Amino acid sequence: MLKKIFQSALVLSFLFAYFAFAEDVRIFDVREYGAKGDAQTIDTNAIQNAINDCAKIGGGIVRISSGTYLSKPIFLKNKVMLQLDEGAKLKATDEPQDFLKKGRSLETVKSSSDFEAFVGGKNLTDVAITGKGIIDGSGLRWWIPAERAREKQAGYTSPRPRLVIFENCTNVKISGVSLVNSPSFHLVPKRCENVLIEGVTIRCPSVAPNTDAIDPSECQNVRISKCLIDVGDDNIAIKSGKQNPLYPNRACANIVVSDCRFIHGHGMSIGSETNGGVFNVLVENCTFERLASGIRIKSSRGKGGLVENITYRNIIMNNVKIPINISSWYQEDIEDESVQPKTPLTPEFRNIRIQNVIATSPYGTIDIIERMTDLLYYCYAYHDFLEPRNAGMIVGLPESKITNVLLENVYIKAGQSMRIQNAEDIKFKNVKIETVDPENIILKNAKVAEL
Repeated sequence: MLKKIFQSALVLSFLFAYFAFAEDVRIFDVREYGAKGDAQTIDTNAIQNAINDCAKIGGGIVRISSGTYLSKPIFLKNKVMLQLDEGAKLKATDEPQDFLKKGRSLETVKSSSDFEAFVGGKNLTDVAITGKGIIDGSGLRWWIPAERAREKQAGYTSPRPRLVIFENCTNVKISGVSLVNSPSFHLVPKRCENVLIEGVTIRCPSVAPNTDAIDPSECQNVRISKCLIDVGDDNIAIKSGKQNPLYPNRACANIVVSDCRFIHGHGMSIGSETNGGVFNVLVENCTFERLASGIRIKSSRGKGGLVENITYRNIIMNNVKIPINISSWYQEDIEDESVQPKTPLTPEFRNIRIQNVIATSPYGTIDIIERMTDLLYYCYAYHDFLEPRNAGMIVGLPESKITNVLLENVYIKAGQSMRIQNAEDIKFKNVKIETVDPENIILKNAKVAEL
């Protein structure tokens, strides 16, 4: 399995050779198209015209130099590199109607798919976003109404646009830039092949709702490396989509995540949508700090599929609430042990390796309170680290046990014990779990073999 992943990573390193443009490559400076970059003028037309002209000649670089460029959604084209220089900020307008797709209205929107992403591309080949500049989604305008809606209706998530989406694209590169303050998910490669995300910083307040950083969905051959991620939801979430008759059973496969640092967020996740399957994932040489979960694989009845050949290794976690969180009960009651009929949408997790991990889970009071304000309304979110937290959980369904999991060279210090339930062929090799509970591991319908 690891051989396949490394072969895919090697292929990626060659696939992006086209980004080393020749000296005579055309550069299209958006200022030459009338962009002001003065934080007041709407520069959408100038930026889009530069992109269109670049694509017409077969590709090149669209340059955004120092300044703050307000814009409505922009659309990338084949063989176009969007380059944001140091000091450049591409900032979304804060008018919701600017992001509506044609034929939609604010009164009828039902999901994020009713909005255009701030920066998007569909059915493209050889496309990139690079440089040392910033893409800012102006998320505060969206987060506070979302929290107000959640207060009125528990569990409700108001529709909001994404920051950057690439859909059905081949050879995608995002490097060096900062993606900040997305209304919802920051970077979504969807049904893409050969994706390189390198040296990217992604930030928003840790209380900003549903602000996943990177969500590869139904993608093959993805490498994410040397990224700094500090967000309010999943740091990375690898998914294989919900049921879609246009793209049935499309897996997310051959994914490498390496040398990344996560600060705040919900972890290095797989799921919760895994209908098409998730295969051959390697996560290595990463640090996690103050996360709700660290290593996380999640799904539930009705949205599951096969997840297999997953390796997490060489991971250091500090103050992570649940260091290992593998569950087929996402947002469900794990105490309900009634057996349900297996279907194609029943989660199935197997062949998981967790190696060389050191983790601390807080069991004292950690005062982390952040606030967002629009002068009239305060949105508070508390990172609930006030009670002892689990060393971890590996919990399958009674009708679909989690199978073949190896923990090797793992040390976890936590407040409460690790829970292993509805699982088989679980192996520990040089594993030490320290908690304040009488038992460090609680087993239910499960066995652990010490190697």
